[in-house]
Amino acid sequence: MNDLHAKHKDFDFAAGELLLINKPYRWTSFDIVGKVRNAFKPLKLKVGHAGTLDPLATGLLIVCTGKMTKQIDSFQAEEKEYTGTMVLGATTPSYDMETEPDETFDITHLNEQYLKEACAQFIGEIQQYPPAHSAIKINGERLYEKARRGEDVELRLRTITITEFELTRIELPEVDFRVVCSKGTYIRSLVHDFGKYVNSGAYLSRLRRTRSGNFKVADAWEVMELVGLIRGLKEKQSQQEVLPTGEDLGGAL
Repeated sequence: MNDLHAKHKDFDFAAGELLLINKPYRWTSFDIVGKVRNAFKPLKLKVGHAGTLDPLATGLLIVCTGKMTKQIDSFQAEEKEYTGTMVLGATTPSYDMETEPDETFDITHLNEQYLKEACAQFIGEIQQYPPAHSAIKINGERLYEKARRGEDVELRLRTITITEFELTRIELPEVDFRVVCSKGTYIRSLVHDFGKYVNSGAYLSRLRRTRSGNFKVADAWEVMELVGLIRGLKEKQSQQEVLPTGEDLGGAL
């Protein structure tokens, strides 16, 4: 639990707040923004997030309110840390568990030393293709919308930086890992490329963002806990007969 909980009376959502939220499994990043925005209704307050997390991923999502939304780009540019699990010996079209495996591969040649040494090939500035099932827009349409219709999509190489890539548990076919990387890195693509490098195929089965810049998931709110706090403060303010404008609510919270 972070010290924001102890300081909630000083919140000024209209002037701008940065909120750390622990995104649940299968929620979209937009779901989180919608929940926070709806908590302020009938007041209209600008709310946005800094860095999309896939629905199957969990962990740190930075949400900004009010004038703090102007700083979203700077928060998105920060270095990220993730932990996760990959499954070796198979691939999926989405590079994760959103789709079923389409190919399987032999893994009898894999061992701990070989896998750990392979990580070194991905340290530094590298290039990767984003997954076809990604939120990148081409001509105004997201790639995953085309992919789900079975259409071919044009993928373009992106330059990203991997600062750290380590394997923390190896129990084949599962391998746990930790990655520190730059903005724009697709961990699904990293896993896919790793599987290709070790001649076995791989897909992502679990992903959690643990850090973005200096912000850590250990300091994050559970989304419904935060929503409950906002609603509770609104109700308390209403009982005190404070004029319900966006600025007044923000200053009171």
